[in-house]
Amino acid sequence: MGIQDPVTAAQTPAEDFQIEQRWSLYTDDEHAVWRELYERQIRVLKDRAVPEFYDGLAALNLNEGGIPDLARINEKLMDLTGWEVISVPHLIPDDIFFDHLANRRFPAGRFIRGRDQMDYLQEPDIFHDVFGHVPLLAQPVFANYMEAYGRGGIRALKWDCLKNLARLYWYTVEFGLMRVGDENKIYGAGIVSSRTESVFSVDDPSPNRLHFDLERIMQTDYRIDDFQQIYFAIDSFEELFEATQQDFAPIYDYMTGSDKVFDLTEILEGDKVYNIGTQAYANAGGRFADA
Repeated sequence: MGIQDPVTAAQTPAEDFQIEQRWSLYTDDEHAVWRELYERQIRVLKDRAVPEFYDGLAALNLNEGGIPDLARINEKLMDLTGWEVISVPHLIPDDIFFDHLANRRFPAGRFIRGRDQMDYLQEPDIFHDVFGHVPLLAQPVFANYMEAYGRGGIRALKWDCLKNLARLYWYTVEFGLMRVGDENKIYGAGIVSSRTESVFSVDDPSPNRLHFDLERIMQTDYRIDDFQQIYFAIDSFEELFEATQQDFAPIYDYMTGSDKVFDLTEILEGDKVYNIGTQAYANAGGRFADA
């Protein structure tokens, strides 16, 4: 992990990798970092995110003055959708992650980035996890989608399809867009918690923007170290949830052992296209996106 958190390092995780948040041990500077990140990101987002994201921020009161106390968040979140947020020390194994989601537990890193990493962080910290992910867990349909994804992940372990399921998570939960009228709005946590990709994903002419297609997404590569070259937009969270309400076995059977991967700039005959990107950013070499 890029930041050594002495509180996290001193704890022995449970078998499911849960640790205590120990909120009282965060320093004044760590709380100040949260406030700076929060205030900066709210200014950058303006109205670029979906309304449900702002509703979740308000419902959970994530700007009480510093790093949120998960115990207080969970009281509200449990009442709204039956979810809770748990602390984990670092990225956790796939099977443990899927089990937590399937049981309406969202794993969040305990540590917060240092001031030298305000604009880029390799591993997700509590700002990415809580500011980026948790507000939409207060939205019932999206909360149901996350549970369904966890259950699908447990099942996918029986097939050689984790890479395909990871692409679905990447292009929805982390980097998903939604059509609101004629505009693209952000709901993916990887975008909504990023100072620069919040603007790039919806305003820049460089990336392709296509409509959500489950099987197409599960066979589409992605960027892990820079802005995306392609984004997928849904019409509603209902569309996203309904896409998971099917038997994935035929999809897994088809994709097991398949090396078919669509190129990041490829436009397929059946794609619903919102705009064909110039790819100017990627063609110029790109650069590291912020966290």
